[in-house]
Amino acid sequence: MARTVPLERIRNIGVIAHIDAGKTTVSERILYFTGKTYKIGEVHDGTAVMDWMVQERERGITITAAATTCEWRECQINLIDTPGHIDFTAEVQRSLRVLDGGIVVFDAVAGVQPQSETVWRQADRFGVPRLAFINKMDRTGANFQRTIEMIVDRLGARPVVIQMPLGAEAAYVGFVDLMSQVEIVYGDDIDAPPETRPIRAELQADAAHQRSAMIEVIAETDEGLTTKYLEGEEISEVELRAALRRATIAGKLVPVLSGAALRNKGVQAVLDAVIDYLPSPMDIPAVRGVAPDDVEKEERRDADENAATSALAFKIVTDPYVGRLAYIRVYSGKVATGQGLMNTTRGQRERIGRLVRMHANSREEVEEVLAGDIAAIIGPKNTFTGDTLCDPSAPILLEAIKFPEQVISVAIEPRTKADQEKMGEALRRLSEEDPTFRVRTDEETGQTIISGRVS
Repeated sequence: MARTVPLERIRNIGVIAHIDAGKTTVSERILYFTGKTYKIGEVHDGTAVMDWMVQERERGITITAAATTCEWRECQINLIDTPGHIDFTAEVQRSLRVLDGGIVVFDAVAGVQPQSETVWRQADRFGVPRLAFINKMDRTGANFQRTIEMIVDRLGARPVVIQMPLGAEAAYVGFVDLMSQVEIVYGDDIDAPPETRPIRAELQADAAHQRSAMIEVIAETDEGLTTKYLEGEEISEVELRAALRRATIAGKLVPVLSGAALRNKGVQAVLDAVIDYLPSPMDIPAVRGVAPDDVEKEERRDADENAATSALAFKIVTDPYVGRLAYIRVYSGKVATGQGLMNTTRGQRERIGRLVRMHANSREEVEEVLAGDIAAIIGPKNTFTGDTLCDPSAPILLEAIKFPEQVISVAIEPRTKADQEKMGEALRRLSEEDPTFRVRTDEETGQTIISGRVS
């Protein structure tokens, strides 16, 4: 099966943030504007597509990372919406392990919050390039500049502002695009494209000042542009965008955008920034691992569908309709139905039954998944979170996902003897799905002990 989307047009990204910064609201707008859904789901109404669990809809929070695939500007975006609560930080961790880029959402009123710092450090640890989206610009107390200063002070990042907000709080209507030097103004009709117009005379001086600051920051990351800047030469928009893309992928700069996702303002610009500045699987270094029989010998796999297969299972889910699902990121080669792979983490063979592309909790069957893509295997027998699947003739062991240790243990017992088997099965499934949860039987007392983490 030929690749339908070139590798350079694939983006594997996650939406990460503190609780209630608007991650799922941003994700729902992305699904709507890319045509994946015909109606916007709302977190507060319990209709969000990405918050599909009953518990998520009751509480209005994200508990488990949800994956989907959509298209924008002829590019395929594999999107993962992650939880914000510290209790579910393992979901963020295992998602970042397999993603190439991230959208970090900040609340314009609260700025950088504690969990913002946690997810930022996790992204740093995995070397994930990211862009910042300062959301809720329409709320009372929104302060764009203060949030930028907090990103510098608390996160130690180097933000580059590529948009100048037009108004704030109830008066927020859009932004000045400092790259193309135009105003983007949003109306009340969600399906109408935003109005693009020349910068008004009273804003031109401020826009010119902010654009000059943006150019200076970007030029510092590129030797050729530094020379041009110092010699007073004009730097074109194409050169600026290319340099900003290189600096973002290298982790030197973080592009900053503004918007109000609940009011449908600014999300299309975020999608454009994902395509323009975040990496494709070709832009990131080859995945590294070791030979299973010699951990001193390093192995690398380039993002090439013609190379030997290597994939990482990053999430296990028990689906009520199809049973066990293993989410995988394919780093090289391809994974196809009926294919026999080696699980080098456990030294066992794994035959691929059915493959599906996920859209939250719904599924679309596919015949094969190529390098750089994310999908799920239905019914794997021997694969668990963090396991490596690869071609038996070219074994590789990728770095496993490390999770924090459990900090609390509790003894539990079923209400009746008849419930013993049901409880055991439920706990087994839970421990498979959540790598921070453990179940054991105390040898001395015979009690069932569960261990986990608390925030």
